[in-house]
Amino acid sequence: MRALIIEDETLIAFLLEETLESMGYTELKVAATQAEAVRLAREFPPALVTTDVRLLAGCGIDAALAICAERPVPVVFVTGNATRVRRRILEPVIVEKPFSPEALAPAIERARASPGLRPAIASV
Repeated sequence: MRALIIEDETLIAFLLEETLESMGYTELKVAATQAEAVRLAREFPPALVTTDVRLLAGCGIDAALAICAERPVPVVFVTGNATRVRRRILEPVIVEKPFSPEALAPAIERARASPGLRPAIASV
């Protein structure tokens, strides 16, 4: 299974990689910017996306929306900006930072139950 990790903090990306590998994800890519994330998702269609909100360049919410506009995929927001996600996305799956690896598995199951994202209203 493939996963795309959209995260600009190296240690958090590494922890997410380790956690996803322990859950059976065998092909992992990491993007630190919105543009890189969208490009990787096109080249490497993931079965799961985890994303932070703030990135080196761009926004994880915008990256996830662009990815899901092309192909619905389960998305888990791993972020310290949950309020910002809830303003833009209806019923998002969120794991708040700091997070424990144990919190990720149930979140992934919830995201898999309804892949894709529904914008709350016109993006601001």
